Amino acid sequence: MPLADLLAPAVSLATQGTPVTRNQSVTTQDKLDGLRDVPGFEDAFFTNGRAPRPGATLIQAALGATLAAIGEDADSYYRGDIARTHAKFLEGQDSPLRLEDFEAYTAEQQAPLTINTSLGALYNLGPPTQGMSSLAILGVFDRLGVNQGESFEHIHGLIEATKQAFIQRNAELGDQRAMRAPAQSFLADDILDRMATAIDADKALPWPHDPKEGDTIWMGAADRDGTVVSFIQSVFYEFGSGLTCPETGVYFQNRGAGFSLSEGPNQLAPGKRPFHTLNPALAILNDGRVMSYGTMGGEGQPQTQAAIFSRYAQFGMPLQEAITHPRWLLGKTWGDDTTSLKLEANFDPVLAEKLSAAGHQVETIPAFSSLVGHAGAIVQHPHGLIEAANDPRSDGLAYAI
Repeated sequence: MPLADLLAPAVSLATQGTPVTRNQSVTTQDKLDGLRDVPGFEDAFFTNGRAPRPGATLIQAALGATLAAIGEDADSYYRGDIARTHAKFLEGQDSPLRLEDFEAYTAEQQAPLTINTSLGALYNLGPPTQGMSSLAILGVFDRLGVNQGESFEHIHGLIEATKQAFIQRNAELGDQRAMRAPAQSFLADDILDRMATAIDADKALPWPHDPKEGDTIWMGAADRDGTVVSFIQSVFYEFGSGLTCPETGVYFQNRGAGFSLSEGPNQLAPGKRPFHTLNPALAILNDGRVMSYGTMGGEGQPQTQAAIFSRYAQFGMPLQEAITHPRWLLGKTWGDDTTSLKLEANFDPVLAEKLSAAGHQVETIPAFSSLVGHAGAIVQHPHGLIEAANDPRSDGLAYAI
């Protein structure tokens, strides 16, 4: 399909307008103090001079024109007129980015990270994403021998596997060129075995650690030909940096905030790519089902992935129920600063008490809270059936066309 045709619906939505969702309205209002005076933000995201109300029409004509231009000449974004416009705008805002940085950028196609488990082969994205951690959690949990879903052993096991994976992540993960070994090597059987052995089946490992932030969307797709896609995109905080180029309607992310100043593979340096939380997941189960799943939520992404995958693939919970069911979050995610174990208010109270007694610092958050992510999943069955499920915590939906 020509790129112009692929982008045509987005061009139409930008130029003709889209209805503002409740989530966008609330988020815009919540972030006003930090974004109101950022160049270009108000013109791009306000309606009638104020944060848009749910149902209002948001028109982004400049962005629509930019998307149409990309449809005609995809290279113009990094090496053409659009790149020159952005470089000039950013330099005027005291950004260190220059036209040479745009022109030097190239997209990469890389082999995914993978592990084999008792349920099938799991895949995720390599550095500088935390896909390594998402796979490590499920690889470690697979070794714990848990046989009952929604039990103390299930939830405690996943939480402790998360801690082991995050300890490894914080020590080893960053730009692959700066890591001491290939990311796939950190998913070797002997390493996952040691991580599983370090877990106490009855007690929580003391926490916290240095949390990571993020703001993201996940999408999945499957077609009649058996193609299954897991896709994720992020600008870090809501609205990224907020900095919006008036000529193009493009607003810029601020993923550079993911760098660390401490020595290690994620230390800030010229030409490096920062650690980020994005990790689109995909699994090929032993019976031939292909599962695409993911979520937004920064630090919570690997945890929500583990909850959904284990509930559906290991313990047989229906796909929609696996997403809707009460969830948890260890540590910090977007919009929150605490590092406790957060349980949604509709979580099993008996199980919550057991987790607290085991040493987890339990905190209750509202049921169906955005803090635990906006998840989704698609499963393609060998006989052709396609299942899809969306999260009631989000504005997203599952549909067929």
